[in-house]
Amino acid sequence: MKSNSFTRLLIHWHLNHNKREMPWKGVKDPYKIWLSEIILQQTRVEQGWAYYEKFIAKYPTIKHLAKANDEDAFKLWEGLGYYNRCKNLLFTARFIAEKYNGIFPASFEEIVALKGVGPYTASAIASFAYNLPHAVVDGNVFRVLARTFNISTPTDSTEGKKIFSDTATEMLDKKEPGLYNQAIMDFGATVCKPVAPLCNSCSIKKICKAFDAGIVNELPVKEKVLLKKNRWFYFFIFLCDDKVLIHKRTQKDIWENLFDFYLLESTEAIHWTDIAVKIFLKEQLGIVKFTLKNISAVEKQQLTHQQIKGQFITIELPTLPHSLVKHQWHIAAKINELAFPKFITRYLQENNNVLLP
Repeated sequence: MKSNSFTRLLIHWHLNHNKREMPWKGVKDPYKIWLSEIILQQTRVEQGWAYYEKFIAKYPTIKHLAKANDEDAFKLWEGLGYYNRCKNLLFTARFIAEKYNGIFPASFEEIVALKGVGPYTASAIASFAYNLPHAVVDGNVFRVLARTFNISTPTDSTEGKKIFSDTATEMLDKKEPGLYNQAIMDFGATVCKPVAPLCNSCSIKKICKAFDAGIVNELPVKEKVLLKKNRWFYFFIFLCDDKVLIHKRTQKDIWENLFDFYLLESTEAIHWTDIAVKIFLKEQLGIVKFTLKNISAVEKQQLTHQQIKGQFITIELPTLPHSLVKHQWHIAAKINELAFPKFITRYLQENNNVLLP
């Protein structure tokens, strides 16, 4: 049984430090919660916000939406894409108007049976509107749980889905499930972010196993990572005294069993400047004293099914920071004893003084 300190720390963060604002937060109307969740299924909060407000203004209740003209609703939806979501909204609104007299069903089983509503959306509605003990499990939740408890089982595997679902249910605050679900979703969106999470100021880092092991950027794991066509790899070459931080790639991915440096992978390009590097090192690793030796040009390598792009950022450290203590350090002058992928060896060969003090 995992410690309930995670739940306690998460709720404390939510009540005292969570500043994330959204118009549907805290509402108990299942119609508004349902509408917001459907809009956000394939849409970022920043984009979905205005659409939500337009829909609520024109269709303030589910009965209003049930009576909507299809073309009017689709016009309001214009620009959001994935129009099947709008079709399902209209179908379900009319179904609820007919079967439930316009009153949104109040049990998880009835909610999850609605067209266009899956387990995640049903859990959100059930917990936020009715305070029912159902844990939400989405990308934010996967990430927070994977890092906090160092779960390396792929999130998109059958085994992984069960592990994460069980863990989410175990961590759920049964008395305040809606509060807990909102907390973990917001925490994943604002603190435990996919790229460059705010580990240094994180209120959960003292119990975070991934932070303790220095592998935050390696979690969560996905089986289908190889389906990505374009990947951005940002390698931080950390130098301290005569040693360099290295890492052995052990996951079922490209370059398995080869070595690399401290890696930050992103799905999009990151514009690295002196200031951006300073912020990253402070917020994720708690490093404030360092010398930025170099930010390389963008390097590229075309593999069979994907293109790798990235940069090398060389950092000299006066002392070994606590956040990097558990990493492997190798004598820089003997780095050629190790097997690196071509992407890295090519850079090292073309910049043979990069590891020199």
